[in-house]
Amino acid sequence: MPLGRSLSMTSLNGLLQCEDEDLPVEDLLLFEISWEVTNKVGGIYTVIQTKAKTTADEWGENYFLIGPYFEQNVKTQVEFSEPPNSAVKKAMDTMKSQGCQVFFGRWLIEGSPYVLLFDIGSAAWNLDKWKGEFWEVSNIGIPFHDREANDAVIFGSLTAWFLKELSCQFDGKPNIIAHFHEWQAGVGLILSRSQKLPVATIFTTHATLLGRYLCAASIDFYNNLDQFDIDKEAGERQIYHRYCMERASVHCAHVFTTVSQITATEAEHMLKKSPDVVTPNGLNIKKFSAMHEFQNLHSMYKARIQEFIRGHFYGHLDFDLDKTLFFFIAGRYEFSNKGADMFLEALSRLNFLLRVHKTDVTVVVFFIMPAKTNNFNVETLKGQAVRKQLWDTAQSVKEKFGRKLYNSLLKGEIPDLNKILDRDDISIMKRAIFTTQRHTLPPVTTHNMIDDSNDPILNTIRRIGLFNNRTDRVKVILHPEFLSSTSPLLPLDYDEFVRGCHLGVFPSYYEPWGYTPAECTVMGIPSVTTNLSGFGCFMQEHVADPAAYGIYIVDRRFHSPDESCNQLTQFLYGFCQQNRRQRIIQRNRTERLSDLLDWKYLGRYYMHARHLALSRTFPDKFEMEPSAPPKTEGFRFPRPSSVPPSPSVSQHSSPHHSEAEDDDEDERYDEDEEAERDRQNIKSPFSLGALPQGKKKQHGEYRN
Repeated sequence: MPLGRSLSMTSLNGLLQCEDEDLPVEDLLLFEISWEVTNKVGGIYTVIQTKAKTTADEWGENYFLIGPYFEQNVKTQVEFSEPPNSAVKKAMDTMKSQGCQVFFGRWLIEGSPYVLLFDIGSAAWNLDKWKGEFWEVSNIGIPFHDREANDAVIFGSLTAWFLKELSCQFDGKPNIIAHFHEWQAGVGLILSRSQKLPVATIFTTHATLLGRYLCAASIDFYNNLDQFDIDKEAGERQIYHRYCMERASVHCAHVFTTVSQITATEAEHMLKKSPDVVTPNGLNIKKFSAMHEFQNLHSMYKARIQEFIRGHFYGHLDFDLDKTLFFFIAGRYEFSNKGADMFLEALSRLNFLLRVHKTDVTVVVFFIMPAKTNNFNVETLKGQAVRKQLWDTAQSVKEKFGRKLYNSLLKGEIPDLNKILDRDDISIMKRAIFTTQRHTLPPVTTHNMIDDSNDPILNTIRRIGLFNNRTDRVKVILHPEFLSSTSPLLPLDYDEFVRGCHLGVFPSYYEPWGYTPAECTVMGIPSVTTNLSGFGCFMQEHVADPAAYGIYIVDRRFHSPDESCNQLTQFLYGFCQQNRRQRIIQRNRTERLSDLLDWKYLGRYYMHARHLALSRTFPDKFEMEPSAPPKTEGFRFPRPSSVPPSPSVSQHSSPHHSEAEDDDEDERYDEDEEAERDRQNIKSPFSLGALPQGKKKQHGEYRN
């Protein structure tokens, strides 16, 4: 049967067939709607941006993203063009003729998907009318002072209007799938369903609104999920209307998905519905042609971080940088949700352990969490200036020394080292040494905080006394700004900084997925996560011994806070006991886990959700058997056959275990053998296949 006359789409465990002989495959259109299309606010931007290539490969020219128009974002991210699809163009023209500004083009990211952007401001004059229509449909009132919710009403109304104009051109045929992300896009879903548009709808929540608020309030959230009075809690936090928008979206959608099993449990209680499919978040994985190239990048960027440390700790640089480990935590400044409170407490205990055991290891910890600041700290800027001045002085003396040495050797003489440096050189070096003297401790923050007396990180540092004293084996640096390669302090982009560190620590209490440890994993950097994060649960499910692969999972669900903090401290202390060889082995193993997080594999869950939505929306047209979501059997990394790269804290009470043990461990480790075994455990049951240059497959062309 010709491809244009039938549709057969296969996912891992389900077969979807179109029974309508008159429905051409190329007429199926997929729209993904989110407030974060071309507009970076949080992690949803990363999800959509990284998933775009896989989805564009599957759907070709029939894949469109819908988002808000913000000129400052569009200038650098979007190339405007005319819509190639006549139906889309006609729907846009209809809206433009009634005063709405609609923009179309390609988003300049990997995959170059089409984007349709609505100018919210140009349609704001309709706000009262649309709020009234939304009230009539849902009985949800939107307060005038909540600008974000008002913008969501405008955005959703424009989306529903566009889908209505588009579906009218297909005479009721099932041609459209609309995938809505988060409550800001949910109004469009609710209105589309109320108007009975022939659109298959999917709604994904990346975190429940109320869950995030409750966890931030230091409430024992997960042990009391079934105890909360949801309406009361939402009302007290003045987000009841937002909560109603989110819950209505969940119950209106044909298919409801969440990003992790832990969020699925949360949604069941907060939103009163279990998700139909769990869609884990992935990344675009780029493998290096040389197997250990990522190790070389680690060394290169570690050296750049060491340069910053030399300046920041000038006058107190009495620790060996070759025996210094760099830990970091990064993300939104949510002190409790992101686990910064537990991390600081664990650092205090780690500092005590390292001092008691008189270890020569030093740990420098970075907090990369944006907060309100005035400017750079003067003392921090001075440190980098002193470092540069010392470098210039050393280069000047070296050049002069080298010239004298060269001339002596040309004459066939062994130079007198007592005369090769004259009195001026000695004076210059003495002045340089005097400039490194400081009477204050190295600062714990790189910027001037606007409200430092109420800053939770700084207040905790004051309480536990980690002030970067000489005797402290744990040093702390708060960098309250996102990293940038143009910074005069630490000129590194975030990815480069992560590659230069030894360990990422993310002991989150509320983390629906957790992109930060996932990004560490694909770059071959070990990380700490928890069993309350989607990423941690995912790794527990698919890796037999996560710690051996550099994924340390703290139990924050079934242990008390003090027990969890002790476990985190033991993980950190155990990591400090590793020698350089063990860290290299562990980084190799961590990097091999990156295949687990590739959209090439995780994209199957979104495929399944789309197939399920079509079969539920148009049961007389599409049939899917069976309806069970895809499994990841074979996604199981066994425990490495060699001994773990990290010495167990329970086995060694002291870091000074014998070198013979290290030698024995090295002999039993075979990198190539382990790598080949791990590759066998990541076999995709289906393949998207290679695309001929200049041609994208149309939806439905993929087969098992």
